[in-house]
Amino acid sequence: MPLVRVDIKKNPDPTFAKRIGEVIYAALRSEINVPEHDNFQVLAEHDDQHFVYDPQYLGIRRSDGIVFIQLTISEGRTVEMKQRLFQTIARNLNEQLAVRQEDVFINLVEVKKENWSFGNGIAQYVT
Repeated sequence: MPLVRVDIKKNPDPTFAKRIGEVIYAALRSEINVPEHDNFQVLAEHDDQHFVYDPQYLGIRRSDGIVFIQLTISEGRTVEMKQRLFQTIARNLNEQLAVRQEDVFINLVEVKKENWSFGNGIAQYVT
């Protein structure tokens, strides 16, 4: 049920955004029990004119390697599960793709299950 949006600055490696998405999907599966095959992502790269961030908000030193991640998920996960998810994504992006943990910006949006339609104009989670 997650919809994942990833935004980064243009990267010379054409597979970089997709590999970020793979790391996120693995973390979603392990930390908040997302089912197999429930993988929907929008991965976007931007030029300097269309990518804005503050390099020091809240005392965190960000670089041009910042990765914006927005996760839209159904309600119901505990605060602890969400915290583990954030930590796992940041750690794994660092370990697997050398993304600085300071550059992992995550926004989680929770919605009611009735707000999803996976196709055919049907709200599949409405019972």
